[in-house]
Amino acid sequence: MTNSEQSQADNQNYQPPEGAVTEGVFGNDLPYETRAQWTVLRKKEKPVAEIFHVAYLARNQSPQKRPITFAFNGGPGAAAAFLHLGAMGPHLAKFNEDGSAPPPPAELLENPYSWLPFTDLVFVDPVGTGFSRTIDHPKKSGSSEKASESSAVSNSKSSEDEGENREFYALKRDLDSLAEMMQRFLSENDRWRSPIFIAGESYGGFRVAKLAKLLQESYGIGLNGAILVSPALEFQSLDPSDYDILSWIDTFPSMAATAAFHGKSQTYTADLPRETVVTEAIKFANNDLVRLLIQGEGMPASERESILQSMANQLGLPLDLVTKAHGRITQPVFVRNLLRDQRQVCGLYDATIKATDPFPDREQFEGPDPTLFGIDRVFSRAVNVLLREVIGVKTDRTYHLLSLDINRSWQLDYDRHVLQSQIGATDDLRYGMALNPHMKVYISHGYYDLVTPFQASNRIVQQMKLDKTMAENLQVRQFGGGHMFYIWSESRSAFWQEMKDFYSRIGALSN
Repeated sequence: MTNSEQSQADNQNYQPPEGAVTEGVFGNDLPYETRAQWTVLRKKEKPVAEIFHVAYLARNQSPQKRPITFAFNGGPGAAAAFLHLGAMGPHLAKFNEDGSAPPPPAELLENPYSWLPFTDLVFVDPVGTGFSRTIDHPKKSGSSEKASESSAVSNSKSSEDEGENREFYALKRDLDSLAEMMQRFLSENDRWRSPIFIAGESYGGFRVAKLAKLLQESYGIGLNGAILVSPALEFQSLDPSDYDILSWIDTFPSMAATAAFHGKSQTYTADLPRETVVTEAIKFANNDLVRLLIQGEGMPASERESILQSMANQLGLPLDLVTKAHGRITQPVFVRNLLRDQRQVCGLYDATIKATDPFPDREQFEGPDPTLFGIDRVFSRAVNVLLREVIGVKTDRTYHLLSLDINRSWQLDYDRHVLQSQIGATDDLRYGMALNPHMKVYISHGYYDLVTPFQASNRIVQQMKLDKTMAENLQVRQFGGGHMFYIWSESRSAFWQEMKDFYSRIGALSN
């Protein structure tokens, strides 16, 4: 059998997964249809990947007026379940009021703050996450073996993983696959006349910034709005280094706010308004801390000691710890030591959440992060209940909520200088805003997020050199909570109101 004949046989043997379609009513007066389906991506007419998505589409609405929003999370390696069941979708994974995880089993509720009243929603799981997979084909000529799903991506390698197609675990290929999926969805559902929005969290926010250029320049998809939730825009600012100051000054305000929240700060009392704490901490970071980090050992001893003492007081940490670190307190050191006298450790993704340190006597923290692993179990069970029991998706695939294997395998598949080590997306966002002066941009963060601190985006926006029109098109907001601030009840409702106003200002609300 020739290669051409083999390819034709592969295509004939391949059968895409079967999705599910259901109907529901949101509130009392918004009928909608739920479609859980796979979009098959092809390369030279051969199927190479299946992207799973869940779409909520309001019925009896005009496509010209009804917005549609494509949403995805980050990682890379995360499925869209976090935004889907934490903020935007009609179903909600139940958390406690303060964002902490309740005891199992997970409970699925109706989300009163779903975005469905003002936009249709399409939650997209990038290749390798959720139910999305690459597709393997028989490699031996004449083989009667059918095309099959690639081995499941997991956090550990197995012999089955060796032949897995990893071409989609790369920056540019990932973006192109998402863009192609959106393009196909718009065509297959007659939605090219709809106002189009994209929303992404964390690395998903990085994707949104990149797609603001790519979609409009290369795929013909003009955007009405781009929503970035806890984005990582420039990775240099997230990489602590002895020879750079950005990460240290960006993270400090979130640490100071955390210390005040837990009553550990000697500078800010627990009853002081959060905004006041943050404002003062930013002033310190942008002035005294910057001078300390830039001058280093060249700073006069008395001035150095004064700044380090002020830093220790604000962060609620021992002076000797801050002095030994030369004012460079990493996030893991901070969350391990802030409540160490209570044998507690704070979460990196939401530093207001704390848990018992199972190994308090060990030098390095070896316990689980109370936020990342604490909330994953809630989302994982909730999304399986939703997809398998409520929507009725019939598949034996594992839903990969978060794949560390994909994260470790991620590649930079674009031309760059041999010495370039860090990547960014702010230039793409600026390019997209200039390309389409009607596109609105909304950036949001949680005050207590130590992974992608809010001050990084605040600083970057001030450095974007936007003209008056572009500046008016961009909003930056902060909420109580952490990386997934929307799991705080008060923040989810405030975020919903902000988004309703955002869509309304663009003139995209349907009648």
